[in-house]
Amino acid sequence: MTPALKEESMGSLDDAVTLEAAGPGVWTSYADPDHESMNGMFGGWTAAVSVAAVIASADEALRPSALTISYLSVVTPQTTSAIHVERLGGSRSIDHWRADLRASDTGELQATASMVLTARRPTEAHDQWSMPRAAAPNTLPEFHAPGTQGQQTDIRRLSGDDDGFGSGDTRTTHWIRMASGRQLDHIQLAYLADQFAPRSFYWGVGQRPSATLTMTVYFHATEDELAEVGAGYILNEATGTR
Repeated sequence: MTPALKEESMGSLDDAVTLEAAGPGVWTSYADPDHESMNGMFGGWTAAVSVAAVIASADEALRPSALTISYLSVVTPQTTSAIHVERLGGSRSIDHWRADLRASDTGELQATASMVLTARRPTEAHDQWSMPRAAAPNTLPEFHAPGTQGQQTDIRRLSGDDDGFGSGDTRTTHWIRMASGRQLDHIQLAYLADQFAPRSFYWGVGQRPSATLTMTVYFHATEDELAEVGAGYILNEATGTR
């Protein structure tokens, strides 16, 4: 296989997003069943492999700043998908890219993503948000989400566990990291961003057929901040409204 990933790290996520060049602007990737959710491949894997394909195609000086991905159809585990990437335009410091994930055998569109990559320059700090108060992760029990992908992550829940389904309170807060000890990077951030039960589970009748339809991730962390986290936990928090 062609070595494609430019973000160095170790762990099963790297195997799961390994890319093989299949022509100009086209990569292929195997849908590793170790990253399966309740209904097909985990959406975080789809986001991560899309980010990986764009990073592998773009200027090495540019890093992801924003991702929006829409999920169109199920990616079946143990199949191969083709990721078609295209640079849409940009400037000296900004690139706009599109990545379409298609089933290799049928050509069916499975997901489409738009990404913005930038050459980061030093700027003054600005933050209107404060870090939620949270107990240390090593004081909380370890939890794994359903599906084989759940075994890939180490989650320490502070609120919004399964007992809260149907409660009306949609706030969920948890610490999370890769169980393998993989170092944090943009690919992994995309993977971890989808690690929440659907918010609809928390109001009304609780669990029901549900899936992520679209997801946007903004990558604010600098390279130094990612390196500082390393293999440690990040704090995820989600709320839902309708």
